[in-house]
Amino acid sequence: MLDIKHLERILKALANRRRLAILQFLKKEKEANVSDIAEAINLSFRATSKHLGILAAADLVEREQRGLQMWYKIMPKIYTIARSIIFIL
Repeated sequence: MLDIKHLERILKALANRRRLAILQFLKKEKEANVSDIAEAINLSFRATSKHLGILAAADLVEREQRGLQMWYKIMPKIYTIARSIIFIL
């Protein structure tokens, strides 16, 4: 069950144009590393990593360490509200 605090975290994560751009990119590419995401949305590596951390904390993306790189993809089981928003991107 989705509690109010987690719902707030999801909505705050989605209330940012850079994070929406990241989700839009991941929706299209299925998965990508931080460097590719940063280049695609025209943002620094550090800022992109910070945004990805917020999305991960809201359970919207999952990450996997592969060698020295961190790879991200949209969580397969995301909440209906988030899925609805990501669907329209």
